[in-house]
Amino acid sequence: MRVLGLVPARGGSKGIPRKNVRPLAGKPLLAYTAEATRQSRSLDRVILSTEDDEIAALGRALGLEVPFRRPAELAADDTPGMAPVLHALGWLADVEGYRPDALMLLQPPSPLRLARHIDEAVALLERESADSVLSVCAPDYHPYWMKVVRDGRLVAFMPEGARYHSRQELPPVFRTNGAIYVARVDPLREKQTFELERTIPYPMAREESVNIDDEFDWWLAEQLLHARGA
Repeated sequence: MRVLGLVPARGGSKGIPRKNVRPLAGKPLLAYTAEATRQSRSLDRVILSTEDDEIAALGRALGLEVPFRRPAELAADDTPGMAPVLHALGWLADVEGYRPDALMLLQPPSPLRLARHIDEAVALLERESADSVLSVCAPDYHPYWMKVVRDGRLVAFMPEGARYHSRQELPPVFRTNGAIYVARVDPLREKQTFELERTIPYPMAREESVNIDDEFDWWLAEQLLHARGA
């Protein structure tokens, strides 16, 4: 199975400006994803999708292919996440005649993701004959015990949570962690989503699942990377 790795990295990030090229624990954020793909045994090609000249140059230096520039209108704040995926698949098919069997989306804000996670997710996709595999982890807090404000009062978000009095009794739940999305290309293009008829989870540890959206996430990722290096 030919699996295309796609790394989306636009220049206009708002939460942390220029975060894809900003040094994290001594290396640009983009470098962590590039290194994981380089060490993976499961990816046929790895393409960087960007509209930004600096990011494109950094990507090439890190060993990523940059065969095209993403159109600026597909790099806006409100661009749907699937738009760069469909653009890349369309460009590669039309210009190069390249049509992979599956595509893995690898977002740079997940710097704790390793090559083994990539390889294990691809193996899971093949072994289970799944349509897609999404990486997940345990949430920081169980949704059954979360609260909302209604008419000025603090009430249970999910009333059925009142049945559970200890953490050990709670049913297991998961959240997608943003590290890995991999899907077979035909249903991916048809449905235009990674959540397909047969989507299965790939569990990751919480300490591998930091997805950088703000400065606290950046600090946390840096501490975990330093600890991993030690």
